[in-house]
Amino acid sequence: MADFFEFEADFVDSLRCIPMQVRYKLDICGIKLKLSHWHQMTKDERAALAELPCTREKEIPVYQDHLQQIILQHTGNAAAKIPIEADPLWMDVSSVPASIQEKAQEMGISLTLLQWASLTPLQRFALIKLSRSGHENKNFSSAMTEFNLMD
Repeated sequence: MADFFEFEADFVDSLRCIPMQVRYKLDICGIKLKLSHWHQMTKDERAALAELPCTREKEIPVYQDHLQQIILQHTGNAAAKIPIEADPLWMDVSSVPASIQEKAQEMGISLTLLQWASLTPLQRFALIKLSRSGHENKNFSSAMTEFNLMD
């Protein structure tokens, strides 16, 4: 069963947006998926991308191939590849990324290292993505609440 966050509830039923767990898998397998490509997929194809595993070494190329075939089928072109981070920030529990500390401080919250380390890699990934400029602050705040990081 796919794990969707509560802050994604407004689009999970339709999967009109790319959920964090799929974005996480895209970063793991090094594929840039455009929202326009996502919209060309069927709902079943989108749901399968949320369900398919992509964390173990042998699962990653299977996920890449499956995704590339879907994109090729719908667009006639392969998706662009992005560099795969050797040591992604969401796996580092030794320090809280500055972008997250800054967003948290804007909300009057100080995120401790213990709190950061207690999150799952997917939760840390979500906070990193939501703390980047261009994302709505309400989603960051909602994620902080959902992850029990606000008093």
